[in-house]
Amino acid sequence: MSKTTNIMIVGVGGQGTLLTSRILGKLALLAGYDVKISEVHGMSQRGGSVVTYVRYGENVAEPIVEEGQADVLIAFERLEALRYLHFVKKDGTVIVNDQRMDPISVVTGQAQYPEGIIDTLKSRRKTMVVDAMDVAKSIGSPRSFNVVVLGAAAKSMSYTKEQWIEVIKSTVPPKTIDKNLEAFEAGYGISL
Repeated sequence: MSKTTNIMIVGVGGQGTLLTSRILGKLALLAGYDVKISEVHGMSQRGGSVVTYVRYGENVAEPIVEEGQADVLIAFERLEALRYLHFVKKDGTVIVNDQRMDPISVVTGQAQYPEGIIDTLKSRRKTMVVDAMDVAKSIGSPRSFNVVVLGAAAKSMSYTKEQWIEVIKSTVPPKTIDKNLEAFEAGYGISL
């Protein structure tokens, strides 16, 4: 049976989960894999949870990643990482952007934002933490923080830096190529 790689990308509406899944999917496709992508939008228009799945391998039957089967969880927000942690294999990896975005239940006072999320993640799975928003702001492009996270994640995947760069160039909007490449390079240079 051939190995299928399962990646989940989670975040809040507007954080770039869909673009990130398209970059990963295109990268796997160009490498000759069968690729399935599924986008679960949720309440993305209102800052709600957004999940995308990218599965690739020799022959991928379905696009959804089951609980306990994700090799990698890329999370653009801490609480979203915690919310989907049960999808990650025991030996899987979590790459989390150390950013807090209060869900509506916290904003309205109906719930409390959990304390110690990063420590909890680290106690349960191999976890790499990236302060991608600070990095993106430092290069003058806060909107490209998702590509900073992707750059940090890229080193633990089996594609060359050049392959990543080519796919980013062909996937992001043309006017944003330079800033996205700068964001990727900044993320790629982070020691995790």
